[in-house]
Amino acid sequence: MSSFVQTSDIDEIVSRLGDSVQSLSGKTVLLTGGQGFLGKYFTSIFLQLNKTVLDRPVNVVVLDNLITAGKNDANLENQENMTFIDHDVIKPFPWEDSLDYVIHAAGIASPFYYRAYPLETLEVSISGTKNMLELATRHQARMVFFSSSEIYGDPDPEHVPTAESYRGNVSCHGPRACYDESKRVGETLCSIYHHKHGTNTGAIRPFNVYGPGMKEADYRVLPNFASRIKADMPVNVYGNGNQTRTYCYITDAMVGFMLVLLKGVPGEVYNIGNPTPEISVHELVKRIETVLGRGIKSNVVEYPDSYPADEPNRRCPDIHKARLQLQFDPQVELNDGLNRFLQWSDEVYTGEQ
Repeated sequence: MSSFVQTSDIDEIVSRLGDSVQSLSGKTVLLTGGQGFLGKYFTSIFLQLNKTVLDRPVNVVVLDNLITAGKNDANLENQENMTFIDHDVIKPFPWEDSLDYVIHAAGIASPFYYRAYPLETLEVSISGTKNMLELATRHQARMVFFSSSEIYGDPDPEHVPTAESYRGNVSCHGPRACYDESKRVGETLCSIYHHKHGTNTGAIRPFNVYGPGMKEADYRVLPNFASRIKADMPVNVYGNGNQTRTYCYITDAMVGFMLVLLKGVPGEVYNIGNPTPEISVHELVKRIETVLGRGIKSNVVEYPDSYPADEPNRRCPDIHKARLQLQFDPQVELNDGLNRFLQWSDEVYTGEQ
């Protein structure tokens, strides 16, 4: 497998999915955003399932227009039972062959990139989602939409940890609105198609997923830190550093995502993340020092112009619903996940971002 994905992590994910994956045998999956961070994990999981688990191979059609993945970083060679198509999902996709599942993971998730591409960010979650829903409805396929924990905005303290029932505290004019609001509309579209057309839809709200495969120029906190650590430079803490997050290692997240695809209740939305520990960015720096076994310097700096302000003060998921309905149970403790990620980034990153 590519250096972007750790074979041991894929093996771990597949081993945790159990017999439920047999429902994919002989089926066709359409995956949008297939060259992104999560997309590469999905393709690696499907390839591994075909090699070691499934009675009959799952056929995977991968779409991506490479707006943020970049052609240089993409693995565009078709493999057995997997086809890559360069396509922008804001345009209808004329697929007439069999289709059983649609995973709509296309999107611009990094604040740096959605500030640079605000209209594209809107369109992929609105027009792109509508196109995928039309396709899923026509083929009577199961459709899973990747929403975001950002739709909660800056939650009131009494709603942290945040459950799926929380309606959000979001500005439709704020610097993050192109992402937040488009994801909310995407979920609304899924709900409308489910109730009006009977489309088998599901939505996922990921919370701060990290791990090997994140681009060094992703500009989110952990790739930022890892790149500067590689360069032996102080890490930059934006704002006051007191904003808190929980972090979900990629193996836990992918298990959760696959469980939503395979077992999610039609029409429902699920938080997928790790509810503990909720820590500040300053505390994250200390965790990294513990993992590395040495001190690292840090600077508290203003948000750069390229990074949208209005950052939520707290973000922490209530995953009771996913635990109850999907038996989702995160297993990778933060220090273990950080250790895996930092070992990988030290091998792959250049320290030049």
